Amino acid sequence: MSEPQLGCYNTLRVIANHEAGLLLDGEESFGSILLPKRYVTEGIRVGDVVRIFLYLDSEDRPIATTECPYAVVGEFAFLEVIDSTRAGSFLDWGLPKDLLLPFGEQPKRLRVGQSTVVYIYVDKISDRIVASAKLKKHVSDTVPVGVRGGNQVSIMLVEKTDIGIRAIVNDNFWGMIKDAETNALPSIGSKVQGYVSRVRSDGFIDLSLEPPGYSKISSAVEKLYDYLNSTDEGFLPVHDKSSPDEIKSLLGMSKKVFKQAVGNLYRDKKITIEDNGIYLCD
Repeated sequence: MSEPQLGCYNTLRVIANHEAGLLLDGEESFGSILLPKRYVTEGIRVGDVVRIFLYLDSEDRPIATTECPYAVVGEFAFLEVIDSTRAGSFLDWGLPKDLLLPFGEQPKRLRVGQSTVVYIYVDKISDRIVASAKLKKHVSDTVPVGVRGGNQVSIMLVEKTDIGIRAIVNDNFWGMIKDAETNALPSIGSKVQGYVSRVRSDGFIDLSLEPPGYSKISSAVEKLYDYLNSTDEGFLPVHDKSSPDEIKSLLGMSKKVFKQAVGNLYRDKKITIEDNGIYLCD
């Protein structure tokens, strides 16, 4: 097992029973770490290994939990401010002890009830897990080598701008979803799977929620369905064995796109496929 890491999930060995729970081996970095009784499941014995999340209690002592925070160190999360003190704002991150967002890490002062995207990290001076809303400090302006158009990526929606929505890609670098796609997007703070549309010459990337070529397929599906509806019998005498020229002449699309459109309609149970062609379902 590797050295335990604060603010992360760790697999630690049980080294002793304790009146308050179990003691886990935190090695030289942390010593003995308490797993409170309320997180101890029946059957765990000394010598067993358990997967826990490691953080600090209200007295800054390392403590283990089997509960899962909304995000861990090194990740971004959209969290709500639930309290404010002289030290800063406190965020609900899914654990009994709230997460501190120091005022010095807020571009503008947040009020209780507001939510914001933050980066979670361990402060090198205090050794505490804290949050930062100054995202430019933690998001790279440089796209990593190897990122290409068509790559599937994780996208976190951060901020609306004049040209679209700025997003964090793979918890690492910036990307942009253009205005044309923003109507179908979930709310700011959401994490979704998306795709790299292109890497621009200025080093930034354009993003899409749909895989490359999806808009072409979606248009073909609609066109094929409308064409079938326009016929008297809901029938077209083309199928996967028809020639590309025949399909192109009749529908104005390539055979590859035609087959993808047929596949979509068939999966949606809108058509049946026969030896002589395709039929609309009754």
